[in-house]
Amino acid sequence: MAVARLRQPACGRGAQRGPDRRARPRKRLPVGRRAVNTPVVLKFGGSTFRTPDTYRELAEGLDERLRREGRPMAVVVSAMQGETEGLRARLHEVDDRPGPETTAGLLTTADLVSAHLLATALHRRGRRAVVLAGHQLGLTTNASFLWARVTRIDPGPLRRALSEHEVVVVPGGQAVDAEGRPTWLGKNSSDLSALAVARAVGSRSCEIHSDVDGIYTSDPHLITGARMLREVSYNMAALMSLYGAKVLHRRAVQLALRHRIEIVLRFNRAPYTAGTTISGAGTQAAAVVFNQRSVVLDYPDETRADAAHHAFHLEGLDVVRLNRRPSVAVVGGYVDTEGVQHRHGVVPGRVAGVPVAEMRGSKVTTHVADGGAEALHLAQRLHDGLDFPAPRAGTRVGVGAT
Repeated sequence: MAVARLRQPACGRGAQRGPDRRARPRKRLPVGRRAVNTPVVLKFGGSTFRTPDTYRELAEGLDERLRREGRPMAVVVSAMQGETEGLRARLHEVDDRPGPETTAGLLTTADLVSAHLLATALHRRGRRAVVLAGHQLGLTTNASFLWARVTRIDPGPLRRALSEHEVVVVPGGQAVDAEGRPTWLGKNSSDLSALAVARAVGSRSCEIHSDVDGIYTSDPHLITGARMLREVSYNMAALMSLYGAKVLHRRAVQLALRHRIEIVLRFNRAPYTAGTTISGAGTQAAAVVFNQRSVVLDYPDETRADAAHHAFHLEGLDVVRLNRRPSVAVVGGYVDTEGVQHRHGVVPGRVAGVPVAEMRGSKVTTHVADGGAEALHLAQRLHDGLDFPAPRAGTRVGVGAT
């Protein structure tokens, strides 16, 4: 197995924001005032929705919370498991190189279906619920159809809907550009939608529900001994996401940092146990991060590697320019790397392997493994070499710890 050891500074090449300590700590509202005045903002990932019954189960949980707290809710949902990729497969049966505008228009419908199914389940329980799709939501983006960046958040539509309904259901990842054309915020971008919604309604916290109830020192489904991190800084969470951690969208963390919105990660089944809190008070940590769909591309020289990095960045993709070699790491998969390079006149790079990031606080060492299986073995070995304090009672550790 070929492994390259590359030092990657946390703030290298514009990838990271400044340290948390520069931001002033936000004032917390008294609990009573916050409960009366502020909507609850919740996000539920695609793993929540395995069958139609799970929509009824979630509606029951939301109904109970409405009775308990009496606060309106904005609920962001992802598509049912496999739905988005099913649409992608059908699209590629029609055209193996579909245009970005039609791709965005099609793939976002999977999340819209999910939103209407949840709204239906809430109606069945007698709750006043409404769906706000991307063109109704007030989120405006640039014209990058598949990896769009939010340029404007209009709070009006959400606030009006919340004044008239108990629950507003939002399909994740949807927005429009300045001309009203559908855009997609990218793969796994429901987190970003949820933070944008929290910003729009003035919420100081956002709850993200998934099949992993927190941030771990590595993927707990794959790496034996992975440990939950109870409190994590915004910068650490963004750094882990940049290098491939799937628990949270990097731009969602950056939006939370910018507006001092606390993120609480929870499990997506009752009783919706809280795991990690992401805030300015969180800490840095040691971790090993990898995504088997990520890819390292090698180029003949630094100039061409810089050009490729710029091209991927312009498309809104998570990409890391590796130091000490003419290479870039394109993170997260589901990217037509050849298409991006072709559109920007970049000579395609050679696939070198899968990046595995070893993090010790703000210092990152990027290793390159030959393929996905090799990346998994390397990540386990690197994680075994990290120094951790003895686990406290109740700490979740190991494969399948969640």
